[in-house]
Amino acid sequence: MKYDVIIVGAGPGGIFSAYELVKKKPDLKIAVFEAGNELKKRKCPIDGDKVKSCINCKTCAIMNGFGGAGAFSDGKYNITNDFGGTLYEYIGKEKAIKLMEYVDQINVEYGGQDTKMFSTAGSSFKKVCMQNKLTLLEASVRHLGTDINYVVLENLYNLLKDKMDFFFNEPVQKVEIIDGGYRVSTGKQQAEGTKCIISVGRSGSKWMEDVCKDLAIPTKSNRVDIGVRVEIPAVIFEHITDELYESKIVYRTEKFEDKVRTFCMNPHGIVVNENTNGIVTVNGHSFEDPSKKTNNTNFALLVAKHFSEPFKDSNGYGESIARLSNMLGGGVIVQRFGDLERGRRSTKQRIEEGTVRPTLNATPGDLSLVLPKRILDGIIEMIYALDKIAPGMANDDTLLYGVEVKFYNMEVELDENLETNHKGLYVIGDGSGVTHSLSHASASGVYVADHIVNEYHS
Repeated sequence: MKYDVIIVGAGPGGIFSAYELVKKKPDLKIAVFEAGNELKKRKCPIDGDKVKSCINCKTCAIMNGFGGAGAFSDGKYNITNDFGGTLYEYIGKEKAIKLMEYVDQINVEYGGQDTKMFSTAGSSFKKVCMQNKLTLLEASVRHLGTDINYVVLENLYNLLKDKMDFFFNEPVQKVEIIDGGYRVSTGKQQAEGTKCIISVGRSGSKWMEDVCKDLAIPTKSNRVDIGVRVEIPAVIFEHITDELYESKIVYRTEKFEDKVRTFCMNPHGIVVNENTNGIVTVNGHSFEDPSKKTNNTNFALLVAKHFSEPFKDSNGYGESIARLSNMLGGGVIVQRFGDLERGRRSTKQRIEEGTVRPTLNATPGDLSLVLPKRILDGIIEMIYALDKIAPGMANDDTLLYGVEVKFYNMEVELDENLETNHKGLYVIGDGSGVTHSLSHASASGVYVADHIVNEYHS
């Protein structure tokens, strides 16, 4: 099978590459290979009734399939260069913002027209944060919600499916350089393409490392973010979430001067399991549909760890901590903040007697046996700092789920076109280590597609 462009991975980067290529040069022959299922077949078997915890499916429906790991996220597209990746270092700040705004227009056009755009610009909350040693990062955010995000992806798939060849449940095992392009091999077949765009997301981190070794593509170690997901009554953060929806707040700890940040805020949302390379971690979702809203708000508190030479395996470090949690709790552990502060494990009874009803069926336990002291100290400090701007945050019944780990791919060495040292081979999205968000990943897809189209026209 011969193609003009082969796209590996149907996450945000791959989807927006495909969209832009079809729009600008519809005569191109395109193939998309995806390890998971098409959107309508993506279903996590955990139902809370018959299946209560992760059963290690062959491919995780939450992480893989059309839409990538972002398909069942709460669909937050942050338009900013302050966080979400370093795409602007390759393409310039102005260009990066314009591309993110373009992605937003497409999302609105394909089903997100009734959703709201929030912004931190001019918020008085920024001053309140500064007065309490906290920093509010600037951003505009389009919140689609898990339900509307699904609709947008469905509409985009319906647009693309007849204009290119999709191969689902066909993980690419090998990428080879051949005369005049690239060959990708799955267990079932091979395909050749003049150009190849790799967009495998965070869940493809190990695979990406192997490809870079095979093809002698230089990489450098990235960071890993380790922490917990906090669940509190929604009213405690309502004065913030009603105005900003997603507030990215950073705190520098007094003890170690480590940076702790809030991440992925889900007002009236739910806490969920996630399976990355066989390791069960925690995440959160929220919905636009009022009937699906809960009485709780959840968000992550993450401590970023950068490692210096000679240590290179930052993901391995994060994985080992997550495995420890899985070993002790059989999956995700949940603990009341009051129990953590008293140095005791939570029990089913203590959680049931608390005022916060957990939205995830997790194992009561003791996070101090899992998280390194430095990371746990930072999280505790951050909870007390947030309590000053949202009183009730440090209540005994605040729930902490662990662990939440954000794995970042080794940063692939790319030029200003997001092209590797092999002409015609591009690496985009979170799989590149350059982007860490839906909006940045999508923008990188559009950018590479435009570059390819321009090459054909030049």
